[in-house]
Amino acid sequence: MSAKNIYTVGDVCKITSSKRIYRADYVASGVPFFRSKEIIEQYHGNQVSSELYISEAKFEAIRNKFGVPLPGDLLLTSVGTLGVPYLVKSGDRFYFKDGNLTWFRCKENLQPKYLYYWFVSPQGKAQQNRARIGSSQAAYTISLLKKMEIYLPPIPVQRRIADILSAYDDLIENNNRRMALLEESIHLLYREWFVYLRFPGHERVKVVDGVPEGWSRQTLGELVTLNYGKSLTKKTRIPGNVPVYGSSGIIGSHNKSLVGAQSVIVGRKGNVGAVYWSETPFFPIDTVFYISPEESSLFVFAMLKAQTFVNSDVAVPGLNRNYAYSKKILVPSESLLHEFNKIARIIWVQRESLHSQNQKLREARDLLLPRLMDGRIPV
Repeated sequence: MSAKNIYTVGDVCKITSSKRIYRADYVASGVPFFRSKEIIEQYHGNQVSSELYISEAKFEAIRNKFGVPLPGDLLLTSVGTLGVPYLVKSGDRFYFKDGNLTWFRCKENLQPKYLYYWFVSPQGKAQQNRARIGSSQAAYTISLLKKMEIYLPPIPVQRRIADILSAYDDLIENNNRRMALLEESIHLLYREWFVYLRFPGHERVKVVDGVPEGWSRQTLGELVTLNYGKSLTKKTRIPGNVPVYGSSGIIGSHNKSLVGAQSVIVGRKGNVGAVYWSETPFFPIDTVFYISPEESSLFVFAMLKAQTFVNSDVAVPGLNRNYAYSKKILVPSESLLHEFNKIARIIWVQRESLHSQNQKLREARDLLLPRLMDGRIPV
């Protein structure tokens, strides 16, 4: 690594933030408005859970006067959970919250994808730590971000490095799409059998008041217990192999589990009613409910996914447990329940195989990343 190829990020990027958007500017639909939360969800391949919007007129006024993020620009989370990047793609149309996110526009000697991978590399993380202020609420400042030092090989080398790493991410993304389709097939099967009542042999089964013979209608509280998760702040987590679940899905890791086997997780605060299935031991925090492994099954997972849970707390969106318990559920016969779980398990095993492939791809990519970034592996 030559010293002449070391630049400050401020030399090779224009670094800024957005114009202030006020709560009164939010509308029910329009142009998506991103905060750190939405960027983090997209970085982890998750769907944006609770979108905010500004009006088309507001967006156009900002675009015409100040500009908006364009393909090839990057955003970096800069308050709370720091250092999560997002590379703006072709077709993206959104605005973002000032202070929460920092906006990077690359100059001609810096490839955007190279900068993206630098942000997540050990070298980039070390530099970002120098731009950090605060203890209780960590944040980056633009002035310190500009002083970060980055190694820049020639543009063709930057492109090759980005292409090598992108190949891994493209495979991961393709697997993510296949995993989503497999999971959706379970939910489609649930709706076909237990909502539309087109289950195997339905032609020969008598239905009275919407309940097939041999089935029953029960409350959710009669079927499962919604257990409260436990507080586990970022400061008290010890990194390990146990996924930590919040209402937006996996939000980190820990070295100990609270639940020791596969189970269903339900969002309680924030992303209300979001439903997840964990195949392995996990730690649910206090923004979720979890169902004990003894009561969990892929039928329960699909059944909960099919429910509509309305926020019961206006100030802080939340799921009231008694309200959830009152939900009426159509419960099939034991034989049909067994058949559904058997088919769903076959599908889920395929999904888990793809998930395992992705873990190996990430490990290989992360092994290459620092070596490519500091020139130890020539390209």
